Amino acid sequence: MLADETLNGQDRHAPLSERSLSKLRWRCRRGLLENDLFIERFFDKHASCMTIGQARGMYTLMDLSDNDLMDLLLRRKELQPEIGTDEVREVLNLLRD
Repeated sequence: MLADETLNGQDRHAPLSERSLSKLRWRCRRGLLENDLFIERFFDKHASCMTIGQARGMYTLMDLSDNDLMDLLLRRKELQPEIGTDEVREVLNLLRD
């Protein structure tokens, strides 16, 4: 996992620092334009109030392939149980809004 290791062990409801947000934005760059559009809209709406838990969820989703992520965003597939944490579900729902 390419997550920001400083996020581990921290309160999931704590606000995300500017530095961690910057790292997350960099990690969220995708090869598939359609995914980028979902992600850009997510950051436009939620970046200013993002939590550590949401960042951890986003890192998990970013470990997926572009096609698997797109299938989740378009509800063509459901989350696999091994990654279906509360944090991932929360971010996925926000991305789908």
